[in-house]
Amino acid sequence: MKSAFNRSILALAAILFVAGASQASAQQKPLKKYESGTKDFWTHPPDDWFLGDETEAQKGLAPPSGPPTGASEAELAAMMKKIKLPAGFNIEVYASNVLAARQMAWGDKGTLFVGSFGLGNVYAIKDNGGKREVKTILKGLNMPTGLAFLDGSLYVIATDKLIKYENAEANLDNLGAGKVVYDDMPPYAAHGWKYIAVDKDGWFYLPFGPPFNIGLPPTSVSQIRRVDPKTGNAELVALGVRNSVGGDVDPRSGKYWFTENARDWMSDDIPSDKLNMISRMGEHFGYPYCHQGDLPDPKFAMGHKCTEFTPPVVKLGAHVAPLGMKFYTGDQFPAEYKNNILIAEHGSWNRHKYQGARIKRVIVDADGKNAKSEIFASGWLEGDAGYLGRPADIVLAKDGSILVADDWAGAIYRISYKK
Repeated sequence: MKSAFNRSILALAAILFVAGASQASAQQKPLKKYESGTKDFWTHPPDDWFLGDETEAQKGLAPPSGPPTGASEAELAAMMKKIKLPAGFNIEVYASNVLAARQMAWGDKGTLFVGSFGLGNVYAIKDNGGKREVKTILKGLNMPTGLAFLDGSLYVIATDKLIKYENAEANLDNLGAGKVVYDDMPPYAAHGWKYIAVDKDGWFYLPFGPPFNIGLPPTSVSQIRRVDPKTGNAELVALGVRNSVGGDVDPRSGKYWFTENARDWMSDDIPSDKLNMISRMGEHFGYPYCHQGDLPDPKFAMGHKCTEFTPPVVKLGAHVAPLGMKFYTGDQFPAEYKNNILIAEHGSWNRHKYQGARIKRVIVDADGKNAKSEIFASGWLEGDAGYLGRPADIVLAKDGSILVADDWAGAIYRISYKK
């Protein structure tokens, strides 16, 4: 009996020793660090390239994965009851099973085209007498997050190629291979996904993100270009941009405004993500030297002062991840919403307590003065880190309502207003 008891004590001691050793090993595990300043890193980045160099304070943080099949009809119905909106506004599910939904664009005949993140798909949503059909019209593309519709053609940007599909709405079942109209773009997967904004001349604003969290970027990225899809001509309009996946042309001034995701791994509360406006050709917005307009990078400032660079019009908050944005030009919302900016905030990962996962409203003059912001729609985030959905883009509908793409739930929502 005594022998059995002793064996039990020894076994328990062994278990406690192994558990303690395992815990000590985890605590001693070195911080992740990446040699991201090499061409090999850009062209063959590790799977977790986006993590950047870990810090002790934020060690172990990583982007969460959404449900691979999106949210069910029941989950979406329950979610709609949790979304908070100003009085008079209503939200409903416009379409489900639009997996990893990103940028949206309307066709001339009412087809809603939707890009995707990670899946390689482009979708078309047709409204057949109130019943909406979601059809996958393109597959196997390289991160086709950005798209636009112009003069009967669908344009899709897939990391390093801008592809034109002519007469798209008449050929949804067979778009063919399309025609590459611009490809002067690096093939880096890292921050290579893009967004398209069309100006009054039919040129496209395209952002080019750097292939890492922070570092001295290759000369072909950390910039915004303006591209003519008809000729392939392009011009460089802004530098010092980290990761922009949203922008729109101001209907009042014709100037381009864009959202920007700031760097990770400084802390939970800095730096702030940004809303910027390009007021002159060739402006530099600070990356990697300066963040949020007034915060020198601890490593890459290298003697530069923040006063050398263009500050943001609005600081949106740390790690809110602003993506798609639109100027509201419809007539359904109250008059005070006219020409306001609505921003889809995708939400945090490099923060212990997430924030974002909402739609922000920015009221601002055409010259960027007198800006103020407020939360327009929220409720996609529960607790410290529980996503129900993650808004990724916004598009205006003909009736003046807006549609919101959610790449976490794989759905499109409609937000309308009625007195």
